[in-house]
Amino acid sequence: MRRSLMGVAMAAISVGMLLVGIDSPVARATPEPLKHCALSDGRQLETAKPEEVGLDSAALRRAIDFAADPTRFTVRVYRNNCLVAGRENTERSGETAWNLWSSTKSVVAMVTGIAVDEGRLRVDDPIDAYLPAGLGDSAHRAITVRNLLTESSGMQVAVASEGITGLAQMDPNVVAQALAMPIVHEQGTQWQYSQRAVDLLVHVVQQAVGEDFQAYAQRKLFDPLGIPASDYFWARDRSGNTYGYAHLVLPPDDFVKLGLLLVNRGDWNGRQVISQAYLTEAVSPVATNSCYGFLFTVNGDNCETMFPGLPKDAIQMSGMMRQDNFIVPSLGLLVSWTGVTVPGSSVSFPHEVLRAVTSAFATPRLQDPGPYRPMPDITLNDPMISNPDATYAALGFGPMAYPGCNAAECLGKPLYPPFANWPPGCFVIGCVGPDPSTPGIR
Repeated sequence: MRRSLMGVAMAAISVGMLLVGIDSPVARATPEPLKHCALSDGRQLETAKPEEVGLDSAALRRAIDFAADPTRFTVRVYRNNCLVAGRENTERSGETAWNLWSSTKSVVAMVTGIAVDEGRLRVDDPIDAYLPAGLGDSAHRAITVRNLLTESSGMQVAVASEGITGLAQMDPNVVAQALAMPIVHEQGTQWQYSQRAVDLLVHVVQQAVGEDFQAYAQRKLFDPLGIPASDYFWARDRSGNTYGYAHLVLPPDDFVKLGLLLVNRGDWNGRQVISQAYLTEAVSPVATNSCYGFLFTVNGDNCETMFPGLPKDAIQMSGMMRQDNFIVPSLGLLVSWTGVTVPGSSVSFPHEVLRAVTSAFATPRLQDPGPYRPMPDITLNDPMISNPDATYAALGFGPMAYPGCNAAECLGKPLYPPFANWPPGCFVIGCVGPDPSTPGIR
C-alpha cells in the first residue's frame, strides 16, 4: 500500500512538473530572432521581408505609397541593414548624382570626426591653431572648432543670401567671405544657422590634416564604404575651396550608405570608420539648441515634431528640397529619401511618412505621435535669412567683403571662371548625361 501511494505521489509530481514546464517561459516557443543583413561596399545591399525584421508589411506599404509622390526620386526604408521597402521614380534614380544641399553639412561633420579621431584636430582649439598666418583677424581666429560644428560661432548669418552666390558659382573665396562676416554675438551663446561657418570648417580641417579636404574625405570616409570618386561631384568656389554648406552632388545609393554608417554607430563591417565617442558627442543636443548637435538635427527636448514617434536617439541629415536621412541606431532604422520640392510646400510630408513608418513596427511597438502640428513660419524678410550685404560680398562690395577680394581676384590670386571645374552634365541640382566623365553610378 505504501509503495502504491508513493507511486501515485511520484506520478502527481511528474504531472505537476509537466504542467509547470508547459506554463514556464523557458518552455514557451521563443520568437524567431530578427534578421540582420551584412553591410556591403558593393552596389547591392541585402533585402529582407518586413516581417523578418519586425515590421508589418501592409502598414509599411501604406507608408511607401504615401511617400511616393512625384516630387520624390527615391524613398527607401532599411532595418538592421536590410532594404525592406522602397520606390523610385526611374530605374536610374538611385544611381544619379544629386545635390544633397545641407545634408552636405552632416558629411562635413563626419569627416571632421575622422580628423579628430586621428588626433589631427581638437574640437576645443581656436581655429587660429590651424589657419595660415595673416588670414582673418584675431576675433575670427579665436572661434573654436566646436563652435563651427555647433553653429554658434557668433558670426552674423543670412542663410539665403550667403548661399545664393554659390548657385551661380560667383563666390570668389568662401573662406575669406566667412572671415569677413561680422561677429555679432559672443561665441557659444547663440545658435544661428550659418552657411559660411561650415565652409570655414572645411578649410580648417584641410589645414589640420595637411591634405585637400576632398582627397582626405575620399580616403577616410568614402573608400571604406565603397563609394568611388567617380560616383559624385563636390563643388568648389572660384579659389578652389570645397563648399561645406551644400553642393555635394552624390547618388542616393551612396547617401544611403552614409546613413547606414551612422545607424551602425560608425562601424562598417567591423571597421570603425568614425569613433563611437565622437559620434556620441556629435549627436547630442548642444546648449544653444536642444534640436542640434554637430551639424546634425537631433531629437533633444521639445524636438518631437521633427521626429514623430521615434526614440530619443533619432537624428537627421537634412537637406533643402528634402534630401533627408532619418537615422535611429536603437531601432536599426534608416528612412532615406531624395527629390525636389518647392521649399515650404507639403510641410507635413516628413511627419506623415514617419508616422506611417512607426505604425509598421511590431517589434517593438512604437507610440503613435498623432497628427501633424504646424510649426511657426519663417519669412524671407527675416534678416537671418536675407541680407543683401552677404550677397554683395561675393562681388567685393559692402561691409561683408573681405579686403582684396572681388569678382576677378581674391587674396592676390586670380579666380576660376564660374562653373569652370564642373564636369560635363553637372548642374547645381545634379549630374545627368552619357559622357563617361559625368559623375554617377555606372
